[in-house]
Amino acid sequence: MIKKGTYTTRGVCSRKIDYEIEDGIVKNIEFTGGCNGNLSGISRLVKGMPIEKVVELLEGTTCGYKETSCPDQLAQALKQEL
Repeated sequence: MIKKGTYTTRGVCSRKIDYEIEDGIVKNIEFTGGCNGNLSGISRLVKGMPIEKVVELLEGTTCGYKETSCPDQLAQALKQEL
């Protein structure tokens, strides 16, 4: 069964992340706002990966002077599904 969710980001340029997960595997990620090229690249890279691996790779990533980043926000969104 595919689970769909939406995460409202905090402290980054993207405004929200829509995701689809099936049996703990990332099926689709879509960012609204932010750096389109980078975020579509990240979305493609994590497709097919287990949630745990995505969180492990992306959590704690920062953007410039910010304490978070769009990849970190993706990790936070997926972490709530664990």
